[in-house]
Amino acid sequence: MSQASRVSETAFLNLPKAADYLGISPNTLYVWRHRRQGPPSFRMGRRVMYRITALDAWVRAQEQADSRSNPAMNPLSQKPQRRSKAAR
Repeated sequence: MSQASRVSETAFLNLPKAADYLGISPNTLYVWRHRRQGPPSFRMGRRVMYRITALDAWVRAQEQADSRSNPAMNPLSQKPQRRSKAAR
């Protein structure tokens, strides 16, 4: 096997392999793609492909967007806000 083909096999995953890599079902990944959610993908000929580095970056972004994983977003670490007086 040539060096170029080994690099392309490890750099990209098709939809079922990307779903397995993320630990989700291929159908979930397909739906996310259809809704333009989830990790970035592209077509390589007729196949939908995912770059492994993009999958890893997407997972990191999901971790940072979740308040349980990101202490800066924890509502308990925020200073309580005063209620404004409602107009009567």
